Amino acid sequence: MNEAPLRVLVVDDEPMARARLRRMLGAEHGVHILGECSNGEEAATALQDMKPDLVFLDIQMPGVDGFGALHLAEAAWRPSVVFVTAFAVHALDAFEHGAIDYLLKPYSRERLRIALDRARTRRPNTRATPGEHSPERLPVPVGHRLRMVPVQQIECIVAQLNYVELHVGQERLVLRETMTAMEAQLDPRHFARIHRSRIVRIDAVADIENLGSGQYLFRLSSGTRLTSGPNYRERVREAFSLRGAG
Repeated sequence: MNEAPLRVLVVDDEPMARARLRRMLGAEHGVHILGECSNGEEAATALQDMKPDLVFLDIQMPGVDGFGALHLAEAAWRPSVVFVTAFAVHALDAFEHGAIDYLLKPYSRERLRIALDRARTRRPNTRATPGEHSPERLPVPVGHRLRMVPVQQIECIVAQLNYVELHVGQERLVLRETMTAMEAQLDPRHFARIHRSRIVRIDAVADIENLGSGQYLFRLSSGTRLTSGPNYRERVREAFSLRGAG
């Protein structure tokens, strides 16, 4: 059975840029263009209404820019995002906002295909083996640099307001990302989401205590203690093979 087409939204305030991207996308197999937007306000509405798999999003636009459009729509829908811009200076902010790729104008068809391939591997319905496309390192902004953090050094991830905190040894690294997006990037064989705001690395867990009412207390090797949410009871039991342990 063929995989469903990748549903794409195009956002750019320049008509010629939108037209060029639509032509390039139209020549690719397995791509369905849902529509196009010329500003951030339109994009936020379209993200909520159309729920695309992927959005090609310009950054500099009059009024609400690309980053602002994502903030407006984030509570309703967060697709894979490829930022498209003529300015390399925005790259750091783009990855802070969870971009899967960053296209610098003018880009080639080959470069566009790489972005499409990255989006396909992140689709929830992909038939890839679990963890097959999970990254080994994550880019985390530290000052003016992007630090490449080995995933297996992350002990746990905790949501804090509109960002997440990565616990790496004694360090706490901040990343502007949603928990859902973080979970999608991590190998489910090695990481488990135990709460709406907590993810743990499975082999970092030293012991688990059943608190009743569907909740568990996790003690990590570092001494960190985390409580799971009752709505995650079945996920926890599956990830840690607790089926016969009460």
